[in-house]
Amino acid sequence: MADDLKYGYKGAEPTQSFGNNTGVFDPNDINNLIADNKWTSFGQLELIETQTVSSVSFVDFKESDGTFDTSYNVHFLTINNLTTVNDEVWMRAKFYESGVLETASVYQYAHQYGFATGTFGEGKGTSSGSIQFGANVGNATSESGASYLYFYNLGDSSKYSFATYQDVSVNQSHYFLMNFGSGVMTQASTVDGIQFSLTSGNIETADVSLYGIRYS
Repeated sequence: MADDLKYGYKGAEPTQSFGNNTGVFDPNDINNLIADNKWTSFGQLELIETQTVSSVSFVDFKESDGTFDTSYNVHFLTINNLTTVNDEVWMRAKFYESGVLETASVYQYAHQYGFATGTFGEGKGTSSGSIQFGANVGNATSESGASYLYFYNLGDSSKYSFATYQDVSVNQSHYFLMNFGSGVMTQASTVDGIQFSLTSGNIETADVSLYGIRYS
């Protein structure tokens, strides 16, 4: 598009902002506005950081090191290719508040799980030191886990911080297992980081990605 016809206008170009895009746009216009966070696109998924780890006890996403962003109302975390050193472990999440990891019994969670063998059950906790998810991952060859979680209100100091999650794994008996549930930290605070770890032992391998959902 010629410079004097940018956004379909001849002469002075209109001011562009989220929720107020004016003109006729070609692909280059749209790409430039997206890069400037001025293109209206509700719910767009934006990668904050991906960490590929091995032989670690936890994975941190923290605002202080640039791997977390409190400007999003909703965050999305994916865990892929998870293998573990110990057998029969669960995943867990904890929050950082103003740079300090919250380890007190202020978390609650509830989830339901089901085995391919037909066994179903539930797990829950009202005074937990973390939000527990990711069911019974085994440590033998081909036993692994994967999970995704949505986090809500983390950057809002006036609200509780919530999570919903769903995960799959192959357990210590080499059976498929699914799990889904929700959790909350029962105190209002500004959360500026997330820590992912296991209920025991090290993370052998994992690909962990954190996203923000813009204008959600």
